[in-house]
Amino acid sequence: MTQSDPQPASPARVRPLDYASPGLIRRFTRFREFMILAIILIAGVGMTIASPIFLTRDNLLALLLGLSNESIVAIGMTVLMVAGGFDLSVGSTVALAGAVTAHALVAGIPVPISVAIGLALGATIGLTNGLIIAKLKINAFVTTLAMMSIVRGVLLVVSGSGNITGLPASFKAIGQCNFLGIQSPIWIAVLLVILGDLALRKSRFFRQSYYIGGNEKAAVLSGIPVDRVKIFNYVLTGLLAALAGIVMTARLGSASATAGTGLELKVISAVIIGGASLQGGEGSVLGSFLGSLLMAIIVGSLTLLGVDVYWNTLVIGTALLLAVMLDRLGKARAA
Repeated sequence: MTQSDPQPASPARVRPLDYASPGLIRRFTRFREFMILAIILIAGVGMTIASPIFLTRDNLLALLLGLSNESIVAIGMTVLMVAGGFDLSVGSTVALAGAVTAHALVAGIPVPISVAIGLALGATIGLTNGLIIAKLKINAFVTTLAMMSIVRGVLLVVSGSGNITGLPASFKAIGQCNFLGIQSPIWIAVLLVILGDLALRKSRFFRQSYYIGGNEKAAVLSGIPVDRVKIFNYVLTGLLAALAGIVMTARLGSASATAGTGLELKVISAVIIGGASLQGGEGSVLGSFLGSLLMAIIVGSLTLLGVDVYWNTLVIGTALLLAVMLDRLGKARAA
């Protein structure tokens, strides 16, 4: 790269820590992840005082189990938002992948092939989104909003608006088996979050998304295959959404036409709270997981305190609005 070539913005949010530096603590506290973790700890202490049930093992495991699927989808959404995109069709993809996998199982198709069909469906939905956005240059909001309606419509046709039951025990074990007293969806989510965070921080391929989100034109001039990276990101997101749908179907023992409803808003809220920006170029998988955990604690706390469950939607919408406002204010102050 010559001196006159545009330089992509440096992804400072994932810059490794210098443990020998005397100002380590001060810089560490500036990380969005640290601030969210501090809020989680404060909220945990407050809820422990308000409700002795909160800190029990059963409640904590139920909380983690509830956010496991959301955390899996948030990995792909983080990568997308880092690159300046997003996907509103993930909730519908979760439901359709679970329903198609369940139909295949009921039809007598072996478990590995049925799971592969569900994953391939999710990847195909993501590929379609990616090709339309990257090649046809259609806005991500319009494309994924339309895809959300299309996929949900296909789901209603496939499932007939009812539940699909009678799944084999070998499949249900994917979401119901325990290891060290912890259900498999939690282990799957934790493993994928760790791998996703390391890949986004350390992998040369994944780090290209930061440059694309920071300055797409400069990324093109720097030789980054922008369209290919975008398409891959959408395929990855569709694949992870399908995996989340399959794991959820296995855990519940049935597929439902209403599964995944509103999931996209929860995931986008968690990713923004975790440090991602709608303008791209910022974010981390760890931050998104902590954002998901914080929202789960808030919603779970409302339930423990006896607040009507219908307030959950209000809380999620308010959290998303506040997160976007804080992101905009932060950008304005930085400018």
